[in-house]
Amino acid sequence: MKIIVVLAAFVALCSGHALPSVPGDNSHYVEGESRYIWMPDSEGTPVLVDLQEPVDEALLSSRNGANNQYWLYTRQNQNNAQILVHGNANSIWGSNYLGSRPLKVIVHGWNNNGNSPMNPTITAAFLAVQDANVIVVDWRSLANSGYNTAAAGVPGIGQHLGNFLVWLINTAGGNWNNVHLVGFSLGAHVVGNAGRQAGGRPGRVTGLDPAGPLWGNNGNALNRNSGQYVEAIHTDGNILGIMNAIADADFYPNGGKNPQPGCLLSTCSHGRANDLFAATVRHNHLVGRQCANIWEAELTTCSGSSLHMGNGNMSKRGNGIFGLRTGNSFPF
Repeated sequence: MKIIVVLAAFVALCSGHALPSVPGDNSHYVEGESRYIWMPDSEGTPVLVDLQEPVDEALLSSRNGANNQYWLYTRQNQNNAQILVHGNANSIWGSNYLGSRPLKVIVHGWNNNGNSPMNPTITAAFLAVQDANVIVVDWRSLANSGYNTAAAGVPGIGQHLGNFLVWLINTAGGNWNNVHLVGFSLGAHVVGNAGRQAGGRPGRVTGLDPAGPLWGNNGNALNRNSGQYVEAIHTDGNILGIMNAIADADFYPNGGKNPQPGCLLSTCSHGRANDLFAATVRHNHLVGRQCANIWEAELTTCSGSSLHMGNGNMSKRGNGIFGLRTGNSFPF
């Protein structure tokens, strides 16, 4: 039924002359030039997004970072979240949070929520290899609005997250050198803003295929000032993800673009960054070779120095563009 509704909306747009000709995939899309793009909804069904649609300012003012929810998982509660409330110290004292543990923070993207598959996948990977505090940030109240409105709210979502982390560490302890922020798509830009709001103190910030539409040359995007070491994994560059290097180390598995091995659709390639990252946290087995430029990364002909992609190593450091090839199924 949902597919029928989406197609009906598409036909209505066409009949109303709102768009001249948009194919059923993103083969037409040119970053920074095209008005329409297909993006996945919460169930992975492609929906047509108008990148010139006005931001819903009324909704944006009512659904912002103050609505963020912070779900804590530890080895003592791997499957049942404990809710931490900003400003309520008792919510920490009554939880399994320990300031002596490393802190991992995971942020979802558009049309997702704290229960979306990326969150338990990455949470389980972290807890399998390390006794850590893992906080899943649920910002669905804004993330489930129109794409343009959600994108416009990303800086505020990130700033509230940054303020929450400062309060959490000041209240219950923690070491910024052991703080790792991980965000997917729009969530990558959320953690970018959070890291900068916290003064660039987080030890690591990882962007998983940072969202591309509306984010080229955007000063609020993830950048090198977001943490002590910032890494990006690009899997759907020039379509749903940013292709340009934006971090200290930028990885381009299989050229960094659609189709990723085993994927037929851009939406699959976009989400592949999450699974690749989770696999590296568990196995630390995917190694990139430094590239002379981004074109070499696209061709995966890089032969420079080696650097592991992803993983949860807080002492990891590196600079440059890296290319590598992977398999088509977990653990790749």
